[in-house]
Amino acid sequence: MSDPRLKNLARTLVNYSIDVKPDDWVYISSGVVALPLAREVLRFVLRAGGRANVIFDSDDLSVIALKESSTAQLEWVSPIEELLFDQMDALISLRGPSNTRALSGVDPQKQQIRQNARRHLTETYLKRSAEGSLRWVITNYPCAAFAQEADMSLEEYQDFVYSATFSDLDDPIQAWQKVHDEQQRLVDWLVGKKQVVVRGPNSDLTLSIENRKFINSDGKKNMPSGEIFTGPVEDSANGWVRFTYPAITGGREVEGVELEFKDGKVVSAKAKKNEQYLITMLDSDQGARFLGEFAIGTNYGIKKFTKSILYDEKIGGSFHMAVGAGYPETGSKNKSSIHWDFICDMRDNSEILVDGELFYKNGEFQI
Repeated sequence: MSDPRLKNLARTLVNYSIDVKPDDWVYISSGVVALPLAREVLRFVLRAGGRANVIFDSDDLSVIALKESSTAQLEWVSPIEELLFDQMDALISLRGPSNTRALSGVDPQKQQIRQNARRHLTETYLKRSAEGSLRWVITNYPCAAFAQEADMSLEEYQDFVYSATFSDLDDPIQAWQKVHDEQQRLVDWLVGKKQVVVRGPNSDLTLSIENRKFINSDGKKNMPSGEIFTGPVEDSANGWVRFTYPAITGGREVEGVELEFKDGKVVSAKAKKNEQYLITMLDSDQGARFLGEFAIGTNYGIKKFTKSILYDEKIGGSFHMAVGAGYPETGSKNKSSIHWDFICDMRDNSEILVDGELFYKNGEFQI
């Protein structure tokens, strides 16, 4: 018998996050391990009248594809992917790895070549998302690999996931609608504001948000969610940030990251662990050293760092920034093959000023 919380999660993804309509072409991308969730998602998509394709991937296949491919093969983009990104109505991504560090032995230069070759797909994805012609959502299936990464038992991690997504409630959708309403008050207050100053023991940063829009992230694209975010003016960031949590991507954990910005660009990058990988990614292309996102986490129900950015960037009392591609709906113009988030705790002697007014202090909103 399927866990009723799993069915609740699938129903929320289909009927709330994506809001599938009759005849929608829905692409379900799933890790093999996430098959139980993919089954339930498919049921709800079909019941809503959607037309579904389900495609599975695995860690082993990704490693083989990267290690064995020549440069020409890495640069090849499948016409099937081109068609999907151009025409699908909705994308549901179900992450379910068997090993979260499977790519750690892959040459980062090969990963970079593949990312750069697919940059136009990323741009199409972001453009269509901003226009509203592509709806998408991403979530983690509560599997053993994610549980181990979070230093939890599988049962404990399942409880954590279903609580954070409200899947343990009778009506998760109503709970997410309440999150939307609470965050909209903050977003409305930020309309027309121009400057953000972030100060604390781990940051001294100024950036412009003039003519940029903050987005209410309410479970429509990330599940779980709980953040407000924007795309800073590209040449405006000045100062430094020392990120308090590790940044994990491409199978590698980069720890103790400190970035210095001048006129929007990262001019100095340090890390206590995997510094060379950090620098390699920052040199991916011209946009990789500029900010694509500035965000504040609002989900105070997520209290533990799990080494999964989908959850960790939402931690209430933190802010995060992403180098690389920005979201066009915020007004961001930054383009890149990467979008890499870094998180900083704000709960100790820290503040955010907006146009000189205290907006956030020690992890709590002040307005």
